[in-house]
Amino acid sequence: MSLATGALPQDTAKKVAEISARIERLPLCWFHYKMLLIHGFGWAFDAFDVGIVTFVVTALAKDWNLTSGQIGVILSAGLAGMLVGAIISGYVADIFGRKKIFQITLLIFCVFSLLCAFAQNYSTMVIFRFFTGMGLGGETPVVSSLFGEFIPAKHRGKIQGQLNTFWAIGWLGAAVISYFIIPSYGWRLAFIAGALPAFFIWIIRIWLPESPRWAANRGLLDKAEELIRQIEDEVRNITRQELPPVEKIAQLPDTEKISVGVLFSPKYIKRTIMLWVLWFFGMFGYYGLFSWLPTLLVKSGYSMVKSFSYLVFMQIAYIPNQVLSAFLMDKLGRKWLLFTNLILSACSAIAYGIVLNGQPGSGVIILVGVITSWFVSGVWGITYTYTPELFPTRIRATGTGSASACSRVGSMLAPIVVGYSLAAVGVQGVFAIVGAAFAIAALFVATMGVETRQKVLDEV
Repeated sequence: MSLATGALPQDTAKKVAEISARIERLPLCWFHYKMLLIHGFGWAFDAFDVGIVTFVVTALAKDWNLTSGQIGVILSAGLAGMLVGAIISGYVADIFGRKKIFQITLLIFCVFSLLCAFAQNYSTMVIFRFFTGMGLGGETPVVSSLFGEFIPAKHRGKIQGQLNTFWAIGWLGAAVISYFIIPSYGWRLAFIAGALPAFFIWIIRIWLPESPRWAANRGLLDKAEELIRQIEDEVRNITRQELPPVEKIAQLPDTEKISVGVLFSPKYIKRTIMLWVLWFFGMFGYYGLFSWLPTLLVKSGYSMVKSFSYLVFMQIAYIPNQVLSAFLMDKLGRKWLLFTNLILSACSAIAYGIVLNGQPGSGVIILVGVITSWFVSGVWGITYTYTPELFPTRIRATGTGSASACSRVGSMLAPIVVGYSLAAVGVQGVFAIVGAAFAIAALFVATMGVETRQKVLDEV
């Protein structure tokens, strides 16, 4: 099957519009929060793996006598796998469905995360991290696309915007487990803990429906009707009320041929370029900061245990701005809220480097780290909501996957650049590089971004 589906037949277009209108009239209830929990825990397990490896490499460097460059390669191997996974999964999710690909990518992630615990040398660790990354990276565009397709436009910011709070929870779990396990029991047990979410695949099979928007867009009209009726029945059972009437059928979606090339059409090319730059430099900044932070703190003179504890505080601080930004998105919009968080992330990262260079006490380290984490968290809470809103349903996962793939290039390069730059420019210089990445992303959002607040999907 090809993603280039040809012109959308008129009866299919009408069904797509009808499905959209029926989703838009649903009252906010437990069904939407259940979707948040299902997608969120998958997100948390991914974050746990990313967090675990940033702590593990600090211990690996001692156990295997690794150089800074080799540490960077291990970190980047997983990110290279995420690049491949993002490209493939977004495309196939638009063809075969979101739910199926979500399950497959999570299974790949779990299996190879477990194998990392049994790696015997540097080479096998690099290979296992690559395939772990494939599963993890493949999940990102699928979760982002699928989740938003269940949420009415007027609530999408505050519901989908909370998805990234689960990333913080997973990272915090990794920090806590690393703090207690790695110094006493070694890094292998930490990887085993990262593989535990395998059982979650079965929960997904039971509780996660396929997207009726996707089914209708693929011409599976009977399936789309079955899915939307199941959702409506569940909402009726939860609210114990009849659903409000469909006030209007949403604008009919475009009926022309849809292919990957639409990303570069006059309507979407500015959005595509803006998102590619945002995801590349945003993730470069994120991974340049967090993947190396335990090691950078140790380089600045702090013990491994202390550096782990500092990151626990930073991950706690990652959560409140996620919730705040989620609610502000539906009131203030996505574009300028994202710009503000990017600029303040840039400023706080640079300030963090200056502070670390002076080797201050724990209180100052925690305070500046908390401020940095606060603004960086806002960036990703908004970005994961904003990105899938910018593409039509038939190519939403592909568009999101292409942006996510750019992020993997940035996140893959960041640990290597930081690793090899550390000796040349020092800790303060590394944080300046991170700050510059956030600033570049902010510039493109300001000049090429469009607002999507309260816009119905496919009408943006």
